[in-house]
Order: sequence, then C-alpha cells, then structure tokens
Amino acid sequence: MSSTLPAHITLDDLAHCSAPLPEVEVHGLDLGWYIVRLHQGNATSLLIDHNGETQRFTGTQWIGRALAPLGFTHGTLTWAEAADEMIGSDVPSVSAHQRLVYGVRVAFNQASL
Repeated sequence: MSSTLPAHITLDDLAHCSAPLPEVEVHGLDLGWYIVRLHQGNATSLLIDHNGETQRFTGTQWIGRALAPLGFTHGTLTWAEAADEMIGSDVPSVSAHQRLVYGVRVAFNQASL
C-alpha cells in the first residue's frame, strides 16, 4: 500500500500498510459507539467494513482486538461535543491535530487477546 492513506480503508487493506503505521484515533460517538480514524501526514482515513460502511465498535477493547494483531499498540480517544454540530455556531471546528493532541491515550493490550 502506498504511504498516502485513502479516504476509506478496511482492516484487510490496513494489514498491508508498511511502517510507519498511521496514528490511530478512536472517536467516541453518542450511544456507546466508537469509530476509527487513521492519520498519517496530512491524510485522514476512516475505517470501513466490507460493505463500505463506517466500521463501528461498541468498546475500545474491540478496537484493540482488531488492531493489535496488525501491529498497533495504542490509539488516542477523542469525542465530539454537541456544540460542534450546532448550525450557525461561530466557534471553529476542532482540527484533527487538536483532537489528537488533547485526546486520551488508549493502549491495545495484546495480553488480553
């Protein structure tokens, strides 16, 4: 796989990424769902399933079980504020860089796999 991430990527495609691996963002959504975004350079890729839909997880442990065997050791947990979605808000959106800098580190523990 090339060093530039595509906009969308499956776990199978991710398994073919060469070093250095992209940075993992575990993004928490409402109702206990989590999605995965991968960052490398200025590129961001959304983890999708085989049907082209956003891959959703019900907990960070499931993300670790999916990514640890591919060589990923950790991710950064981020979440959206409800105000980020408000129409007409004059507050600028948080950038990907800001989300990753101020997020919470989540380890993918291979011992529990």
